[in-house]
Amino acid sequence: MAKSIVVIPTYNEIGSIAGITARILAVDPQVEVLVVDDNSPDGTGALADRLAAEQPRLHVMHRTEKNGLGAAYAAGFAWALERDYDFVVEMDADGSHQPEELPRLTALLESGCDMAIGTRWIPGGVIVNWPAYRKAISRSGTAYARILLRSRLHDLTSGYRGFRAESLRAIDFTSVNSQGYCFQIELAWLFERSGARIGEFPITFVEREEGVSKMSTGIVVEALAKVTGWGLSGLVGRAPARLALPAAGTPSR
Repeated sequence: MAKSIVVIPTYNEIGSIAGITARILAVDPQVEVLVVDDNSPDGTGALADRLAAEQPRLHVMHRTEKNGLGAAYAAGFAWALERDYDFVVEMDADGSHQPEELPRLTALLESGCDMAIGTRWIPGGVIVNWPAYRKAISRSGTAYARILLRSRLHDLTSGYRGFRAESLRAIDFTSVNSQGYCFQIELAWLFERSGARIGEFPITFVEREEGVSKMSTGIVVEALAKVTGWGLSGLVGRAPARLALPAAGTPSR
């Protein structure tokens, strides 16, 4: 059976970390969780340590400062690859992603996908508690990135995704220097341009009920600037034909 780990970056998520880790661990007795805490002043890291002391499948990495989502994920990926997990999964700490949908993600990886993405913008995808303007901003941003990068992926900013370890190891993810949600765009684009086999599946995305959103003007500006630069650089090639992805989630070459 594949050995999987879910990497969860945290910063001031003390209200949600216990619940989300418990739900993930309840989904599959084989799955493990790595909390990557950026020295949260609200005590998230200390709480994660207490939870890990009672649960051997829960691990905690402490970083000394808050220096971005991308750096936190890169550190978590490296930790997982050093310990020979088969699948490495991303998930938000705030409960937006449903752990109960994890088996659908790992099923795509088990079928041979190099990367699997939980997607909001395909049939079956659902968003709960987002006002219309948030949906419009997200969909417009995704459409803009898809056009400029000539991407066939339907949700480039999704943070619910997983990788086969050997595929993640083959990609130079340490070269991804974007922070915030632009990290998700850049990493997905890196996989897509490499000719990786990518599968999508629809998810239910639920707006956080605890804590404060980490979205900021700086994060949006970074994503727009980088995507525009990549798109206008002349370096964007068309995605390989094997990346034609059916909306139902079954990957094809």
